[in-house]
Amino acid sequence: MDSNPHSPCHLRLLSPPSFVFFLSATSTPSSSSPSPLFFTSIFHPFSGSPGLFALGSRVVMTNQANMVISDAKSGLTRAIAVALSESFSPQLVSQYFTRKKLLKKLESYGNDAGINAFLDSMRASSPTRRSSDAEHQDSWTLRHPSALSMFEEIMDASKGKQIVVFLDYDGTLSPIVDDPDRAFMTSEMREAVRDVAKLFPTAIVSGRCRAKVYNFVKLSELYYAGSHGMDIKGPAKGHRKGNQTVLCQPARKFLPMIDEVYKCLIEKIEHIPGAKVENNKFCLSVHYRCVEEKRWGELADQVKSVIKDYQQLRLSQGRKVLEIRPTIKWDKGNALEFLLESLETNDVFPVYIGDDRTDEDAFKVLRNRGQGIGILVSKSPKETNAPYTLKEPSEVMQFLKGLVEWKKRGCPCPCPCPCPY
Repeated sequence: MDSNPHSPCHLRLLSPPSFVFFLSATSTPSSSSPSPLFFTSIFHPFSGSPGLFALGSRVVMTNQANMVISDAKSGLTRAIAVALSESFSPQLVSQYFTRKKLLKKLESYGNDAGINAFLDSMRASSPTRRSSDAEHQDSWTLRHPSALSMFEEIMDASKGKQIVVFLDYDGTLSPIVDDPDRAFMTSEMREAVRDVAKLFPTAIVSGRCRAKVYNFVKLSELYYAGSHGMDIKGPAKGHRKGNQTVLCQPARKFLPMIDEVYKCLIEKIEHIPGAKVENNKFCLSVHYRCVEEKRWGELADQVKSVIKDYQQLRLSQGRKVLEIRPTIKWDKGNALEFLLESLETNDVFPVYIGDDRTDEDAFKVLRNRGQGIGILVSKSPKETNAPYTLKEPSEVMQFLKGLVEWKKRGCPCPCPCPCPY
């Protein structure tokens, strides 16, 4: 066992387990941080059913143990009590990691990409939850604990730093709905975001066009990064650098092309019931949430037929939505870095909350920087770069209210505006 307390995979047993040992495993290509494990073999030389816990490239098996795992990248300490029942099967966990290794994220499809692979990825973006998934929830939660249950530990890690809050919109501040034009946030959620923005620089980072997401949120004191971060504008006053209004539009030259493709897509898919094209200014979204699955192939074929002549556009994917974006290297992760650089202080603690595949770019940036935390909003297990989770928008609101209450109890971190408490 690693005895170095600063190691990313340091484990300290608080109570003697029945036994602890490590198993050989294969991992995804090495990186600066732990990556998901895919087990090659699991054996149990003793009688009984041990528990299993995986972190980075190490696996711990124990009948019952209380463990503290120190994550050196984020400086956080996660206290996890493991008490697994005798019916827990290591073989089941092995099968889970293998089966849940779905198709890789659809970063880009070239014009020669096979339609079958495209359809498989469309189905994988929102898989039907099987009853067996409930058996794996505990394992996933151990690796990605609730940000609510770990709230005090997260706040401890932020002390002495300026908290900066980044929020996705759909599925994070508002529920996912069939009609994207009716994805309204509640008035209580709006108040929670407003209260947070009084104390911390706060940004909305969405795939929606900036004007549309602003019309949903209706708070002028926020930063807004629309079109997956390709259209950024800061508040007229409040948290900003000097007297300058923050503005960034790295894909402006693509606007005529995007408008042209938008018109073509409208004509191409108008005969497919439930399909909808949304113009997000610097990118386009083709929603298929209300399209019968048997027609997904037809929809995908039509979309690909339109963009095949536009080599400067690429296709990516979200939750039952296909995204058409410029090929420039700019995503939510770049938007996050740009906004952090726009602040007056370098000693920041970013908190990014999102539910979509596109938010993984931001989670990855935070992981690689070893700064702040990412929080995935999801009820079901997913592969993610975020160390923490929340289940749904109601828990996001609870977390935001917790930030405000934490600030009321004291003001240990720097704040560029006078604290009203």
